[in-house]
Amino acid sequence: MPQAVYIVSSIRSPVGKAGGVFKQVRPDDLLSFVLKELLKNNPNIDPKVIDDVVIGCAMPEAEQGLNIARIAALLANYPQSVSGVTVNRFCASGLQSIAYAADRIRLGEAELMVAGGVESMSMIPMMGHHPAFNIKTFNEDNIGIAYGMGTTAEQVVNKYSINRDSQDQFAFESHQKAINAVNQGYFKDEIKPY
Repeated sequence: MPQAVYIVSSIRSPVGKAGGVFKQVRPDDLLSFVLKELLKNNPNIDPKVIDDVVIGCAMPEAEQGLNIARIAALLANYPQSVSGVTVNRFCASGLQSIAYAADRIRLGEAELMVAGGVESMSMIPMMGHHPAFNIKTFNEDNIGIAYGMGTTAEQVVNKYSINRDSQDQFAFESHQKAINAVNQGYFKDEIKPY
């Protein structure tokens, strides 16, 4: 019988942009800050009972390489007994981490998981520092591996007949809603000042 799964808390850093306010902040430090804030927001949780920290990272190299989930957990003073795993599913890495954590609970393999994502677009450029693709990934059968979200976007556009103007309008309205939500204080308990 599957276990019930609940999200009991959500914490995030402020929103940034490439070359912006976080350009000199290491992603492992930013993530450890969020992990510390999570415990501050939930003082009744003993970190010793956390089964795992699952973090998505699309470009896990350099400052966000090795196993950033484990590194950030240690930087956040989580106990040595708390493991960490980094998940890479490119744009869906953070979402996949949450799904993976929920599945571990659902299957009875864990009781308390921490999940999320981290990425520094300032320190780690798109496609990484020194991409060295296997040329075979560019053949027709592997086009999704080689070109990823660009190909996905084109397929969605064709399948649902979405034109550029409607995409731009949707993006604009989405940003306006996000800005309004932040300004109205809807995320005041989630977004922690760094």
